Amino acid sequence: MTDRNLDAVTGAFSFTGGFIARRLLAAGRRVRTLTNHPHRPGAEEMEVDVTPLQFEDREALIQSLRGVDVLYNTYWIRFPHAGIGFGDAVANTRRLIGAAAEAGVRKVVHISVSNPSADSPLDYYSGKARAEAIVRESGLAWAVVRPTLIFGQGDILLNNIAWLLRRMPVFLVPGNGAYRLQPVAGDDVADIAIWAAGLTDSVTVDAAGPDIMSYAELVDSIAIAIHHTRRIVFTPPALTLLAARVVGRSVNDVVLTPQELDGLMDELLVSKEPPRGTSRIDDWLLRNSDTLGTKYASELDRHFRRPL
Repeated sequence: MTDRNLDAVTGAFSFTGGFIARRLLAAGRRVRTLTNHPHRPGAEEMEVDVTPLQFEDREALIQSLRGVDVLYNTYWIRFPHAGIGFGDAVANTRRLIGAAAEAGVRKVVHISVSNPSADSPLDYYSGKARAEAIVRESGLAWAVVRPTLIFGQGDILLNNIAWLLRRMPVFLVPGNGAYRLQPVAGDDVADIAIWAAGLTDSVTVDAAGPDIMSYAELVDSIAIAIHHTRRIVFTPPALTLLAARVVGRSVNDVVLTPQELDGLMDELLVSKEPPRGTSRIDDWLLRNSDTLGTKYASELDRHFRRPL
């Protein structure tokens, strides 16, 4: 029998999943996480049931979802690595959603991205569209939540912009920097996801914050907040990517991918809907100015390397 007070979150110890899991726990819900990273920093502070996320073991995957009311799915990959590409992420999503249906999960809330398209030349965005289609065709009640650029505790992108601003004599901005984005707080994304879970109808909604700004304005806002203003140099995108690869080699990480840059410059991180998020990014930057960018945040360490 399904426990209507038990929800599952893929990656409750990850960035987006953490916001959702903490919100659910604060509301008195029981939370089970499906994760392959049970020992991330801060995991011990979250009182959740932990079970492995085993895409290749269908029976184990079904069993991990038995008794779950709502599955909040945040699973995806930022870029191909270690033999796992976007096509694999789509296939894994299919396995997960199929297991949820078999296990009797009542509803799936799927975290996607703003402006996905099956016709997109960017595999990240076309893969996201394919994953959404799997959710809609699952036979389950569903909600698809499409965040723009998520910020909050544990952020990588904004943290590493601040890290570069603290250390480099100049900061490279690809193109003219005038292309826009619309940041949304992780807590707002969690609130929207939980709201969507409570709806009777299946819905697709954007999760975007109240501020639309250019990328150059975002960099300026971060620099002002951390008191490390730097000369901004506008460069061809290819030169920015080359510099990102050089920095990446020095920190043993992937700093920026061509698809991420293309999506940013194509303004895919701007919603076409009225904003549902209410938290302003400048407020968050000022509250976190003392710690933002003091340490580099590694994507590979977080998702692919096991802690010692």
